[in-house]
Amino acid sequence: MRKFRRARSPGWRWQSNPLRRRSDVVEAWIFLLAWVAGLVGGTAAGVVGAHAMEGAVERQRAERHPVQAVLSETAPSGARDGDTGAEFDRVRAAVRWADGDGALHRGRTSVRPGTEKGTALTLWADRHDRLVSSPMSRAEGATRAVMTGAGASSVTCLVFLAGGRAVRLRVERRATERWGQEWDQLGPQWGRTAG
Repeated sequence: MRKFRRARSPGWRWQSNPLRRRSDVVEAWIFLLAWVAGLVGGTAAGVVGAHAMEGAVERQRAERHPVQAVLSETAPSGARDGDTGAEFDRVRAAVRWADGDGALHRGRTSVRPGTEKGTALTLWADRHDRLVSSPMSRAEGATRAVMTGAGASSVTCLVFLAGGRAVRLRVERRATERWGQEWDQLGPQWGRTAG
């Protein structure tokens, strides 16, 4: 059994060939530029995205501080979802705490059901002494930075590749239209003659 060689080699558009059209060379350059732009742009977007997320995590850590609070009421126990009947493992309850200047603050936070009034809690507050969630750990921050960088890199690379593909399709369509026009002019000359 005879093996057939592929008609196209990896760099066929770059090789000298009498059948190579100008549009083939243009397509090759578009393909190359789209890949280079995708790789460079994707890498740059990934680095910028990761640094932006690292900065946001660091700002969050700097703006939040722990406060010692006391539960102002006994937390309700046995709270259930009215639709499904599922029991909640956390309920909202009133707390109070004093800031560094001694000013008293009040708020609500999530605690386990049935937690007794007067229970001491360590909560987190922002610079305006509003209750907030605890800041991300270093591992969580690093994971978010990596995921943000990878996502930004992937999206940017795909945008460049999709743009390159769209331009290549347009070049190919124009080449096909030109080929059709040329065929319309030359085709009748190849017809059979009666004789």
